Amino acid sequence: MSPLEIRRYPDPILRQISTSVEAKEIDTSLQNLIDNMAYTMYIFKGLGLAAPQVGVLSRIITVDTGEGLIALVNPRILKGEGEEIGEEGCLSIPDIWLEIKRARKVIVDGMDRTGQKVLLEAEGLLARAFQHEIDHLNGVLIIDRVSHLQRQLIESKLRRLRKEQGTLRPSSSNRKSFT
Repeated sequence: MSPLEIRRYPDPILRQISTSVEAKEIDTSLQNLIDNMAYTMYIFKGLGLAAPQVGVLSRIITVDTGEGLIALVNPRILKGEGEEIGEEGCLSIPDIWLEIKRARKVIVDGMDRTGQKVLLEAEGLLARAFQHEIDHLNGVLIIDRVSHLQRQLIESKLRRLRKEQGTLRPSSSNRKSFT
């Protein structure tokens, strides 16, 4: 298996809203996509990956914060509680780490890889990962969650990094990113 290509900002696909997947569309092809997304997430040392980040505009995410892989189709945040600020990175915006305010606890629903409905309650890092990846399905990036001035500084840094780095490779760092 080869890792999928991670789309990088400012790729326009990252700004598009993903389409829902019908239960009848969950087949071997979609399950292979989920497997490839998970493989890519692990190779690039991510905590999560959303389908648009690999060029697929479908509402699919994979997440693993250390307690095993969770793959969700059509995930939705039903409820959020509390607030906390935490550092987030994103493989679609490499080498950028930002302090992002998120709900501390969320309730998420969707379907698993077989089309069965699931309801999950998550706190802390897992809640943050769900929120980050579901943002991707809605065309929202972490740079959209900071001030205008901070975003301008980040975009300047990204232009410089793109010139220096060229293509994205698996990280040699031990630091894990949301993706």
